[in-house]
Order: sequence, then structure tokens, then C-alpha cells
Amino acid sequence: MMKSITCALILVTMLGSFALQAASVDTIAVQSKVMQKTINACVVLPDDYKKSKQSYPVIYLLHGGSGNYRDWLSKLADKQLLHKLADQYGVIIVTPDGSPFGYYFDSPLDKISQYETFIAKEVVLQVDASYRTINNRKGRIIAGLSMGGHGAMYIATLHPDVYCAAGSMSGVMDLNTAIWKVPADFAKSRDVNFEKLLGPKKEGDNPYPGYSVVTLVDKMKANNVKLIFDCGADDIMIEPNRELHRLLTANGTPHDYIERPGKHEWPYWENAVSYQFLFFQKVFKANGVL
Repeated sequence: MMKSITCALILVTMLGSFALQAASVDTIAVQSKVMQKTINACVVLPDDYKKSKQSYPVIYLLHGGSGNYRDWLSKLADKQLLHKLADQYGVIIVTPDGSPFGYYFDSPLDKISQYETFIAKEVVLQVDASYRTINNRKGRIIAGLSMGGHGAMYIATLHPDVYCAAGSMSGVMDLNTAIWKVPADFAKSRDVNFEKLLGPKKEGDNPYPGYSVVTLVDKMKANNVKLIFDCGADDIMIEPNRELHRLLTANGTPHDYIERPGKHEWPYWENAVSYQFLFFQKVFKANGVL
């Protein structure tokens, strides 16, 4: 009997120890000067952050359309997945808010929708000032899903001095809704949003040149940002992703592109993000920051 009680106590102690040895999450408020408002972000710190004095690389993880900064922590089936990834790879993960439909560019028309500047400058500055980060491009990567996939590729392409790599899962690589596999009313709602932020469509297949990722492939080739993107074969964004892959292959830009079974949904992204973090680990190791 005493032996059983002792074993039980040891097990409880071990479980308690494991519970303590896990990544922690901070919620920070970032004052955006460019938009004149305060915007939240979550920061996932690996377990050994508080016990060490080292600096850590940072992965910025962007949410999708109609979402917010809590999505990556609240909508995964495994609510501890980001904690596990932070611990496994020894990285800080930041999930900033990009508004429900801001698409992570600076709108020339709407002065309170300047999310490129917010993500690429204001969030990075506050995170670097608040935490022990590797505060140069070798220690920063940006990734995201759907709208956030567009945001990650778009921002990294325009700010290669800030990020060394970018990743996208089911990304909106083309703002031309005509090639999305979506109902007409959904496409119309997004068209209205894009016109509000960017103005009337241009004629032709690229209604928003300079904003759609597929129109930036020459910049991608020139800026030496490591790229990975993937999409489910049954995803509503499969054609824009295939087109980006074709364009990057044609102009000789190195990249990793993956198609696997899946749709535009959280089970797919939960699986995809782990593969992307493995890619990011290799980039950080090549940069000498892991």
C-alpha cells in the first residue's frame, strides 16, 4: 500500500514538473502610430526563455480573413500546439492582429488600414524592445494562413531587410476573385472590400498589380528571402497557389511548394504549420541563430 502511494506521489510530481515546463503566452498591446490605435498581439515564449539569458529567433504567424490575433491559439484542435513548437524549436512565436479584412497591406485610401507598416515595423520594434530577440533579419521569419499567407509573402517580399524567410498555408496569392473557387456572393463581398482599400480594379487578369503576390515574383527572385508555401488539393485557393508556383519556377526563384489532400480549414493548417516550422528551423540553422 505504501509503495503504491509513493509511486502515485512520484507520478503527480513528475506531471506537475512537466506542466511547469511549457511555453508561456503573453498578450501585448502595440500602439500603432500610423493608425492611431492600440492593437493586440500574443507572444509565445519557449519554456527555457525565463531560465536563460540567450536571445531567440522570432516567427511571426498571421491569421486569416475574418479572424484575429487569438486564432492560432484558440482554433487549433491542439490548443498547446504553438507552445510545443516554441519549445521544440527554441523560438518565440508572435501572433499579431491584422484586422478581419485588412489583407496586411497599407491601403492608399483607408488611413486606419495600414497593416503592412504595423506588422513589418511597429510590431517588430515593440517585440524586439520587450523580449530577448535576435533583432536582425537572420532571426526573423513571417508566415500565415489564407489572408495571412498573402500577408506573409507580400510583407516579406517588400521588406527583405526585416525577414529572412516567409511561409504561406492556403494563401490568397491573387486578389483576383474570379479565379477563387468560391460562391459568387463571397467573391462579391471580397471585391467590395478590395475596392474600399485599393480602389477600382484594373483591367485584365491582374486587377491589383503590386498588391497581389503573383505580381511580385521578380522582386521575390531578387531579394533572397527563403520561401515555402503549400495548399490543399481541394482548397478554394489552389489555382492561385499553383500559378505562383508556376511563375516562380519559370523565373528561377528557389522555393518549396507542397500540395497535399485538404481543404481551406483548420485541420489542414494544423497539419501544415508543423511542416513549415521544420523548414524554418533549417533556415535559422543555416543563418547560425539556432
